[in-house]
Amino acid sequence: MGLTHTSTGAGAAGGGLAIRRRSPEDRVIALAGNPNVGKSTLFNAFTGMRQHTGNWPGKTVATAQGRHMRHGRDYILVDLPGTYSLLARSAEEEIARDFLCFGGADAAVVVCDATCLERSLNLALQTLELQPRTVVCVNLLDEARDKGIQVDLERLSHILGVPVAGTSAGRLEGLEPLMAAVDAVCGAPQPPEPFQAAYPPAVEAALARLEPPLEGWLAGRLPARWTALRLLDGEASLLGALSEALGDDPTEDPAVAAALEEARGDLEAAGLDGEALREAVVSALVGSAAEIAGEVVAFRRAREAQRDQRLDRLLTSRATGIPVMLGLLALVLWLTLWGANLPSELLSRALFWVQDRLTELFQSLHAPDWLHGALVLGVYRTLAWVVSVMLPPMAIFFPLFTLLEDFGYLPRVAFVLDHAFQKARACGKQALTMWLGKNRVRRLLWRERHGHGDELFRKIEVELVEFEPRAWYNKT
Repeated sequence: MGLTHTSTGAGAAGGGLAIRRRSPEDRVIALAGNPNVGKSTLFNAFTGMRQHTGNWPGKTVATAQGRHMRHGRDYILVDLPGTYSLLARSAEEEIARDFLCFGGADAAVVVCDATCLERSLNLALQTLELQPRTVVCVNLLDEARDKGIQVDLERLSHILGVPVAGTSAGRLEGLEPLMAAVDAVCGAPQPPEPFQAAYPPAVEAALARLEPPLEGWLAGRLPARWTALRLLDGEASLLGALSEALGDDPTEDPAVAAALEEARGDLEAAGLDGEALREAVVSALVGSAAEIAGEVVAFRRAREAQRDQRLDRLLTSRATGIPVMLGLLALVLWLTLWGANLPSELLSRALFWVQDRLTELFQSLHAPDWLHGALVLGVYRTLAWVVSVMLPPMAIFFPLFTLLEDFGYLPRVAFVLDHAFQKARACGKQALTMWLGKNRVRRLLWRERHGHGDELFRKIEVELVEFEPRAWYNKT
């Protein structure tokens, strides 16, 4: 079944996703953040059991929304998919962007990781361009303290121009100040004037040319600067979502179309058309995030910070990133294949010993052959085979993979492979799911090649082919 335009993009965010308001006074708050920054922990702490989970319409990306009562007012929290950017190179990024654009959120909370604030600020800066009523939540302050990292929250709030709250969601610390900041942002008569990243002069000149006609056309429905940047970028999925959500195509307005054509001509003359423009925008955002983090983050343990930086250079550089990744993943694969052989063999012997005992029991009870074939040779034998083959490697592989994730290596794998995957119109994060699937196939091929379970393979195949319940039913 294919996806339609109404089940993706703005259709998913603004129409398909039902926000369950009980009163017009309810406030919708979008929770955004990178993966593994404690966003879901924060969401669970606020909403408790008052949650509704499901999938975004037309996609397999999970969504959750819940309620938090404060001072007699309901806040509907929408837990957006974890994403590193709003530039929409994946389904998660597209959903997060479209909900912030068209989902009707009254405010946004961007959850940042205090242990690596620079990376999280990239998403925060993009969100501030789209939603001025934003609160930046610096989470995991307890872990940052353990690592000797200090974050000047007041200085960060002054630079960003929006409220900043520090939390340790796992310990339920800082939740009340965070909601107080959200309440203040939602109730303010005018939105804050947040920090704006400075793009290259040619991009700024193009934005200055395009913003005035867009402001009149948008009439406050979306920020003119952010919309102008997206029009210059020419992303097809967003342009269609804009036209559908706003009821008209901005490029059909004569003033907007003329300004857009002139701005694109200026960018092309400056060598900033197409992918070059996007790279310039991303570089400006990353540079701004690094500059802000340098002002507000202090390391009490400079030696550990330098060690982490050297480790990052080793794991993500062009020269060593790929070899180190291949070596680590090959080690995990080898440990999984080699380590699972013995427990798999012992488990299969135990389970098939139980099968023999079940066969003896059925024979002693003079059970009909069709019942023995269906229950023992069909259901139990298939289950025993699947468990003996799949359980041991899974019990080894997933803890190892979890360790890599806890050490923060998997995002680095996605970063290293992202450039190559973009050549195939994909993103680096897909490499992880592909590797998970390939690991299972390699496991079966390994066992077959080394003679483990060959006889069982053949027996199961024969029995599945000969398994004909209708024939057994006719015999009875």
